[in-house]
Amino acid sequence: MTNDTIADMLTRIRNANLAKHQIVQIPSTKVTKAIAKVLLDEGLIESFEELDNGLRGSLLISLKYDGVDRKPVIEKIQSISKPGLRVYSSSKKMPRVLGGFGTAIVSTSRGLMTDRQARSKCIGGEILCYIW
Repeated sequence: MTNDTIADMLTRIRNANLAKHQIVQIPSTKVTKAIAKVLLDEGLIESFEELDNGLRGSLLISLKYDGVDRKPVIEKIQSISKPGLRVYSSSKKMPRVLGGFGTAIVSTSRGLMTDRQARSKCIGGEILCYIW
């Protein structure tokens, strides 16, 4: 069992993308479900579904690829906030990933959302990861 479920999820997605797997299985928590929902809303994954197998549930995430050569839609996924070093930002100082081409997932008082949504609602929060 890992202490940092967010970093574990991002690492599993990164490894599955490098191996060009179609699906990846991740332990299910409230945060991992919320991150998967944000990824789905942004069009970075095909779909996800929750499996309930006893005590621990899991998420099956279907990854998205482009073209004949199956280039992953998620080029890079990077964890920012860690258990030993939390990174917070106000809405005015929210970072723009790759000048607006990438996405930052932010944990706010109104749930997980992208950096663009947080900026438009004038909400700051903890920056969980960058994706492009």
